[in-house]
Parts: sequence; C-alpha cells; structure tokens
Amino acid sequence: MLKAGTTTVAVLFFLFMLTLQGCYSFSGSSLPLYLKTIAIPVFDDNSGAGIAQFRGELTKGLVEKIESQSRLRFTPSTARADALLEGSVVSFSDLPSQLSSKTERAMTNRVTLVVKVTMSDRVKNKLIFKQSFVGFADYPVGDYARQQEAIRLSLGQIIDEIFDRVVSGW
Repeated sequence: MLKAGTTTVAVLFFLFMLTLQGCYSFSGSSLPLYLKTIAIPVFDDNSGAGIAQFRGELTKGLVEKIESQSRLRFTPSTARADALLEGSVVSFSDLPSQLSSKTERAMTNRVTLVVKVTMSDRVKNKLIFKQSFVGFADYPVGDYARQQEAIRLSLGQIIDEIFDRVVSGW
C-alpha cells in the first residue's frame, strides 16, 4: 500500500504533466489557420542546362511533402488557392569536387542546383517570402546513374528546405 506522501507526489506529478500538455504543440507549423489550400505550378527551368525533366520531380515532391506533412491541401487552381508557391531552377552545375593527388584528374563531381521560390498569401494579398534554395551532392566521375541519383538527392535537399520555410517561416 502506498503512503500518503507518495500518493500526493504522484497526483501532483500527473496534474503537472496534464497542464504541460496544452503548453506546447508538436505540429511544427506556424501557418495561419486561414491558409487551407496551396497551388504549386510546375517549376520553370531557367538554368539553361537542359534539366527540364527534373522540374516535374521537384514540383511533385513538394506537393507530396506539403500534403503529407502539413494541413495544407494542394489545389491545381491558382485562382482558388489560399497560398501560391512558385519557383524556377535558376542554376545547375556539375563540376569536379575532388582531384586525385597522383593524376590531378577529377575523382568526383559535385552537382549543385539553385532554385528560386516565391510564396504568396492570396487571402491577404501579400508576399510571404522570396528565397533561393541550394542542394548539392557528389558522385564518381563518369557514372551516369550516380549522377542522376546526385541530382535527385539535391532536389530532395531543396524540397526539405522549401517545406521547412513554408510551414515554419512565418
């Protein structure tokens, strides 16, 4: 049988934890409640590097991440969206990143993508942010499959950073 002092401590601890429950939200989002929908048109490719095939992957990745990890719902109609997220790939580079000390030839290349993004609040008619995001990854020289993987890893970094800015950049 528990002593009166132990029971009192346990009850106080329980009440303390119960009051703390309302003090912190684990949603991780500071989006205004009036923003319920978001439109994300396919990103442009202004890099001049001919990587247009990745625009769709970038856009689709953002839509999936925002819908699965926030309360925003995607709408294809920019006219009816509460928020609008637009962007373009502004730079793509694929340059040597590590040289061999013996041959002075590249051993690895680094893919670097820069994406410029603008998010607008269509309800209050104001700019939320305009920012550039950078993603990069290295791959062995001459390995086409690993190069494509490096590009996708770079896109994944950018998607994560844009998502974080969308949901917590208020």
